[in-house]
Amino acid sequence: MYTTEALAEFLANYSSATLPAGLKRRAIACILDALTAAVVGCELPGVRAVQEIARHAFAPGLAPIWFTGECLESTAAAFCNAASASALDFDDGHRGARGHPGAAVIPVALSVASEIGACADDILAAVALGYETGIRIAVAQNPQATRSRQSGRWTGYAAVAAAGRLHRTDPLSLAHALAVAGVLAPNQEANGSSGYADLTGNDVKEGIPWSVVTGLTALRLAERGFTGPLDLLDHRSHFDWPSIIDHLGEPVEISSVYFKPYSCCRYIHPALDALADVSAGVHMRPKEIASVEVQTFQWALRLSNSASPATLTDIQYSLPYCIAIAIIDGAAALAPVSDHLLGRPDLREFARKVRISTDGELDARFPRETLARLCLQKADGTLITSDVTSPRGDAARPMGWNDLVEKFCAATRSKLSSNAQNLILNALEALKAGDADPLLHSLRMRLID
Repeated sequence: MYTTEALAEFLANYSSATLPAGLKRRAIACILDALTAAVVGCELPGVRAVQEIARHAFAPGLAPIWFTGECLESTAAAFCNAASASALDFDDGHRGARGHPGAAVIPVALSVASEIGACADDILAAVALGYETGIRIAVAQNPQATRSRQSGRWTGYAAVAAAGRLHRTDPLSLAHALAVAGVLAPNQEANGSSGYADLTGNDVKEGIPWSVVTGLTALRLAERGFTGPLDLLDHRSHFDWPSIIDHLGEPVEISSVYFKPYSCCRYIHPALDALADVSAGVHMRPKEIASVEVQTFQWALRLSNSASPATLTDIQYSLPYCIAIAIIDGAAALAPVSDHLLGRPDLREFARKVRISTDGELDARFPRETLARLCLQKADGTLITSDVTSPRGDAARPMGWNDLVEKFCAATRSKLSSNAQNLILNALEALKAGDADPLLHSLRMRLID
């Protein structure tokens, strides 16, 4: 049996009713976090471009572009919602996978669920199984053969898993869909910190929205007899295939995702939290700081790290500029980033004071951990050095339900009224109690001002 077939059998035969309560709660937490990211990202120019194309290229349907009052067919809606959720780098991630499952899985699961009227148990199982599939395949990639590690390379598998589960696709068609999605996944070799292009501040980013379209299209093709190479994952040159199907049981990988308090690349977060630690209880004016050195892992140096970012995406990939924002405007200005941070002479000037270096010990612990140490030198010569810092939202410093609610309320308050926020939060409480209808109804409502 090929790995795609083993995965398909697992996905088709897992019982929704048996998903443990802890994993259900985790899936709901991931849904809340994805909705937060999508609300704050939904009106960016790149996202509006996706919405415009979706309206013209896809058919009408029953799946909502979240909180806009507009519905399209499920592939189009998932395309739009994935674009919103991934636009500001505010979405969840997985350390081993080195990428972002939630911005693909949640839009797919909720779009399909809205189209077919799925129950709570099936939605939460589909979410957990989508995470499980995408993460297992991502972790199993051979980095020597897969030059780009961008999320779009593997989130299509997750999209197939979540949608196929809700559609109750037969195992053979599901296996072919996984294979087709893997072959047709966005290449991404040029873009991002692992690509050869130097300009990372663009809307292509990790290719997550397009991977959603690819995955859902692959599923529909396979359900109609379209075939792919079922042995796609069975080559050690590219995948550690035994690990993909080893101990297939409960879909537990969703429990190991991290959440993000700042809307920037995760590689920047440990430095921001190190800064928060050394600044706690100490008021320092920017002019009192002579320089900042961030000692971290080598991959953080591959970001664009521009001291003069031209776009919001540029900011998301600039450690010096994000440090400048946190010092001058406060860390809350990074949750999420917005246009008022662009073109600021004060931020540019301070960003030029920030130096990044590689620490061998911290580099050796990457990618299992993303760590940083921050050294802040004051104008009077005083040197303040942080401990080695792990970012908030990781297992060592988890963000619980109340933290995610706080993130949602703070980040979306300029987009959603307090009544709208409460409507969404109450719908998620209903989902915890086993009723999906309030959430699916709220997604169709026009709530964004």
